[in-house]
Amino acid sequence: MGKIENVLRSTFEVAKLEKLPRRRTLGRSALDIKDLNRLTPVGTRLKKNKDTVTLGLVQMSASDDAEANLSKAEARIREAAKKGAQIVCLQELFRSRYFCQSEDQRCFNLAEAIPGPSTDRLSALARELQIVIVASLFEKRSAGIYHNTAVVLDADGSIAGKYRKMHIPDDPLYFEKFYFTPGDLGFPSFQTRYARVGALVCWDQWFPEAARLASLSGAEILVYPTAIGWIPKEPRAVAQKQRDAWELIQRAHAIANGVFVASVNRVGREGNLKFWGHSFVAGPSGEILNVAAGDREEILIAKCDLRQIDEIRESWPFFRDRRIDAYSPLQSRFIDSPDGT
Repeated sequence: MGKIENVLRSTFEVAKLEKLPRRRTLGRSALDIKDLNRLTPVGTRLKKNKDTVTLGLVQMSASDDAEANLSKAEARIREAAKKGAQIVCLQELFRSRYFCQSEDQRCFNLAEAIPGPSTDRLSALARELQIVIVASLFEKRSAGIYHNTAVVLDADGSIAGKYRKMHIPDDPLYFEKFYFTPGDLGFPSFQTRYARVGALVCWDQWFPEAARLASLSGAEILVYPTAIGWIPKEPRAVAQKQRDAWELIQRAHAIANGVFVASVNRVGREGNLKFWGHSFVAGPSGEILNVAAGDREEILIAKCDLRQIDEIRESWPFFRDRRIDAYSPLQSRFIDSPDGT
């Protein structure tokens, strides 16, 4: 009778389950967690994940005074923390003006070691405020080897990890190949007190492979310290198309990987470039959670409900359906025989 009773009990529970109200989630029906708890033994109740993380993006202008820029960044980080930010992100190469508009050997004097003076001060600030800081620095690795590096500082002041920019542009007014050796650390993500963070840098924004690999390593939030703008004499329509494309491709990364994406840009006129600001945070379905202005400094705050990552990936299971057995041609520079022969 014991086995029969168990079968009858299971059948009864399934019948009750089928009668429970359902909610719609991105086109799929799902039982509400409280309904499932009614059928779950006490002590094994399903728990709601309360992991809501607040991001703060520091969009600012820069001067020729590196010390003043660092002090300014520290003040803005404090402001962001007062607004509730738990993870605060600075723009690309925040300690200086964007010097890559020309090839000048004197600019190598701006580089520093990691750990070094900037990370020492920012680590102390992270520890004091109990926040995570993502900072983009001009790293001197050794004589003649320099990197464009994003450092993730955890809330206890330790260095959670660093990422060296992999994609190095060489375009008019963006002569980065003169200064930066391509990164050699891959596309990692780093566990911090509040979330797992993948830190990529500017030009990396345009490469879906970078976002995918950082996401596959477990990133919940992709952060892009950025320095991007337009030449003031460019036609307004062209400039608008460029900015729209910049935002759109990063929102696509959020959708394709089911992650949050934060892009923090500088603002203001520097030499022949006008940086367009518009720092933003996108959710895992590509929605804009908050966006900054294009013509002024700003501290952008956005709340990220990490529970959405599970919800989105369950409804849009892109990771499940990837054909990893069929992607080896991605390692080719170009597929010269498009018919596969």
